Amino acid sequence: MNQTIQNIKSEVSKVVVGQDKMVEGLLAGLLCGGHILLEGVPGLAKTTTVNALAKALGLDFKRVQFTPDLLPSDIIGTEIYDPANNEFKIKRGPVFTNLLLADEINRAPAKVQSALLEVMQEKQVTIGDESFKIDLPFLVMATQNPVEQEGAYELPEAQLDRFMMKVVVGYNTKEEELEIARRVANNSFGDIEQVASKEDLEVLKKEAMSVHIDPQVENYIIELVSATRDPKAYGLEKLEPYIEFGASPRASIDMYKASRAIAYLKGQDFVSPIEIAYIAKEVLRHRIILSYEAQAEDITQDMIVEQILQAVPIP
Repeated sequence: MNQTIQNIKSEVSKVVVGQDKMVEGLLAGLLCGGHILLEGVPGLAKTTTVNALAKALGLDFKRVQFTPDLLPSDIIGTEIYDPANNEFKIKRGPVFTNLLLADEINRAPAKVQSALLEVMQEKQVTIGDESFKIDLPFLVMATQNPVEQEGAYELPEAQLDRFMMKVVVGYNTKEEELEIARRVANNSFGDIEQVASKEDLEVLKKEAMSVHIDPQVENYIIELVSATRDPKAYGLEKLEPYIEFGASPRASIDMYKASRAIAYLKGQDFVSPIEIAYIAKEVLRHRIILSYEAQAEDITQDMIVEQILQAVPIP
């Protein structure tokens, strides 16, 4: 594994115990320029992880708590009248940062969600008549709480598609939880030091994007995504009634980029089908739209992806 990656991971592990998939997902997002959606109950170190990552890389970090009364201007900024100079001034919002944590994104109404998603896609903000470019790197990590559905506005499918991966964050193991309790009780978390810079991150990005993908493995990515749209062609007729819509072309793009990043994080210079299977659920689970039948029978996206992985031949 690259020494810089190793250093970043060891800094993050000073304050985050376990949760490897979440840390890997965020690093992959930074390497590919993709955004990450995290789903998990409160208290699983989501904010701590992003904050630690920002400190280790010397990046700016801001957090927005999404609430039903939030306005788009609370995120992107607004024009403020300055009576002393008789002119309007631009007050920049929290999106002007490198790492933005959008906490409980499904708590805010559609207007606010769409303001954030425009920034994610275009990497620029329009306030009044002016457009402003966002400094790169720019990564949005949005969290969703799966427990409380009251007062929540589900993200529309087209908006979910903007996220490169949806990582489901589970509870720590008993041993990890004991370690967390000890560290908190004894206040024994280490201070995070900056071990890399924006320049180092650019080098890592270039190296990650030069990881080799064999044409057969490229084809495997397309076959997996295609199977979500036309399961019958892969002998999965029984899945057809459960899928309303399959994954979009963005899924193929993101799986291609993310598999390279994961292979790079593992210290490999090529992508194998193992990396693709490893991130298939993360890339596809938020892009498959289930039918009412699937919901009635408690069929989940993860179950569908598992069956697709078993049916599509591995190169």
